[in-house]
Amino acid sequence: MNSRRSKSSGADKSLPHEEQQAKINEVRRALGPSAADELPSLCSDGSIRRSLRARNWEADKASKMLKETMKWRLEYKPESIRWEDVAREAETGKIYRANYLDKYGRTVLVMRPGFQNTSSTKGQIRYLVYCMENAILNLAADQEQMVWLIDFQGWSMASITIKVTRETAHVLQDYYPERLALGILYNPPRIFESFWKVVKPFLDQKTYKKVKFVYSDDTDSQKIMTDLFDINNLESAFGGRNQVGFDFNKYAEQMKEDDTKMSAIVNSAGSVLSQEPSLASILQQPEPSTSEALSQGSSDSSSPSDAESPKPVHTKNSKENKEKLNLNYDRGSAKLDVQPEPIKMRESA
Repeated sequence: MNSRRSKSSGADKSLPHEEQQAKINEVRRALGPSAADELPSLCSDGSIRRSLRARNWEADKASKMLKETMKWRLEYKPESIRWEDVAREAETGKIYRANYLDKYGRTVLVMRPGFQNTSSTKGQIRYLVYCMENAILNLAADQEQMVWLIDFQGWSMASITIKVTRETAHVLQDYYPERLALGILYNPPRIFESFWKVVKPFLDQKTYKKVKFVYSDDTDSQKIMTDLFDINNLESAFGGRNQVGFDFNKYAEQMKEDDTKMSAIVNSAGSVLSQEPSLASILQQPEPSTSEALSQGSSDSSSPSDAESPKPVHTKNSKENKEKLNLNYDRGSAKLDVQPEPIKMRESA
């Protein structure tokens, strides 16, 4: 049975509209007038709202996060990274944006840590940042989050260092707060259990709850994939019917086209996220029907109180779906998604 719910998260619903906007304005004042001139995207309602959610609506902590993000963006200049800067890192397809969306219209990043081809932490993180910026660039106008599909084919303890893992968690949580909807770890080997024990302390509770372990020989966890993806679009490596693998040359052309779009947006607006809808406009939109599919696929029968399911987007015709989504490269809304408890790893034999 479907129910009518707000697009906001449980944490958002705990605050009336006026209080949410008051918090947003408080953070904006704390950032100072120069912030809007230097990085207008960080002062948008959407950006501030994500930071507030990440910091449980504590304005001082959200302000600190945004100030640190501003410092990082001004120094690192992530929006200026171009394909030719990171093409070497991309050769094996260890991270790439999938050519399909999930059923909720979210961008999908595929990660294959077993296909590691470089040893430079700096280079690997730079490519991760490029992929994050590109994923945000390609978010639909009504989305602000993405899904990570992590394929463990060929993975070993030597595939990725603890340093890179820690830095990945830092970049995701501190500089791209509330951008991750779900992280699916697909067929992690037994040996990953010891690695996971080391990684878990790097993740805050919000991020940890978004992680799901999925095994190809487990019916319950496989249901997560069928609930999230059109199997005809999903790659065969994740149990789908799509046999088209990563093609470096085709992907390079796609990324170069996106680089051109990024340059145009940055030159005209200063950021890929400079025109996010206001809180008022979001709350005034019709409320979506709630999907129960993901909570059924979770290890628990119910989702946490702060989890909401957006209405799935039908994906039979990918071209028609893209037109329906009206992809917009400078916006992202406050529409949130399910954050169920993670499926537990298998016990060691």
